[in-house]
Amino acid sequence: MFSPDDGVLQLMEDLGEALEPKSNKMMLGGGNPASIPEMQEIFHKEMQTLLNTENEFESIVGNYGGPQGQQGFIDQLANMLSQEFGWPITRDNIVICNGSQSSFSTLFRLFSGSFPDGGTRKILFPITPEYIGYNNTVDPANFESRKPKIQHLPDDDLFFKYSIRFEEIEIDHRYGAVCVSRPTNPTGNVISDRELAQLSEYTNAVDVPLILDGAYGLPFPGILFTEATPLWNENIILCLSLSKLGLPGVRTGIVVANREIIDYVKSSNAVFNLSPGAVGPALMKRLIGNRTILNLCRNVILPYYQERLDQTISIVRETMGDLPIKIHKPEGGIFLWLWFPNCSIDNSTLYKRLKKRNVFVLSGHHFFPGLDQPWQHTQECIRISYTADFDQVLRGITIIAEEIRRGY
Repeated sequence: MFSPDDGVLQLMEDLGEALEPKSNKMMLGGGNPASIPEMQEIFHKEMQTLLNTENEFESIVGNYGGPQGQQGFIDQLANMLSQEFGWPITRDNIVICNGSQSSFSTLFRLFSGSFPDGGTRKILFPITPEYIGYNNTVDPANFESRKPKIQHLPDDDLFFKYSIRFEEIEIDHRYGAVCVSRPTNPTGNVISDRELAQLSEYTNAVDVPLILDGAYGLPFPGILFTEATPLWNENIILCLSLSKLGLPGVRTGIVVANREIIDYVKSSNAVFNLSPGAVGPALMKRLIGNRTILNLCRNVILPYYQERLDQTISIVRETMGDLPIKIHKPEGGIFLWLWFPNCSIDNSTLYKRLKKRNVFVLSGHHFFPGLDQPWQHTQECIRISYTADFDQVLRGITIIAEEIRRGY
């Protein structure tokens, strides 16, 4: 289950190596969000408020909490989701976990594997590529996925887009749950409102939960460059995170679901963690309560990433625009998904060559959980992040272009 070739392990080891003092590594593979000055200033102020409030800091770091998480934060979040989106959410519909990774490990264990009735069930990914962190949270045999439809976009031949092949989707009780991320890490794909509604309709009809990973999406951090509407109902398990707001170190994941599922996740928290961490919820409680967080997402976080995205695409055009490469249309998130059709080197080899030149990316072959059929496409893509210092992104992409040019 914990393979030394696991993509998450590789990613986190690369991150640690790149962040060492005086490192000359260019970290273009990893999942750290950008350090946005305006957001950092706000987090500093919120931390200072905690430190200046009598007994607040001592209570947060000196006591275990309940397995559901910090109740003040949960109540404020429930109020916001209910009032802003009209969802019938109360505190009984929310539980905190120690990061999204912990959330998915718990949920996938709940909905896949062997069951008391003697049957087995899988997690269905209706479209791949999908998030690398799903790998090895459970037995990989518990995953099943579908190849996407690839659309070449007529308005700009640099871009393509994945979409769901609904004609190949049949949801029944072979599956314990269906899971999709929106926007998708690694590709930046945002399934449309119509696609999401169709998945919800399919899963509702057979009482199979739909796990919706919103770590980069709605209602926060809202890193979306296309129109999308948030969705929740009693059959949807919405997973959120504080990481991409700029707080990955506090390891705070959020699950919004029906009460039965929340009770299960609470029990899992008690068994494996005693209680989830309280620092992240304490930092965010006021920002959630007064809705400041929604304004920050729209007016600070989104414009920052939009500018960085535009700059990064310009670099790719300048360095590789004459090559037969493709970029998945970036509709959200913090990554670019680069496709090198028919290149003479595969992405694992490219990863190794780039690492020798101090450029860290992620090989795309890690992002196809549950795909049990050979597909050359899985060997032709890489994920790069554009959150590092701009100079690192510029130098890193220039080196990637040199290696790809050799490959062609």
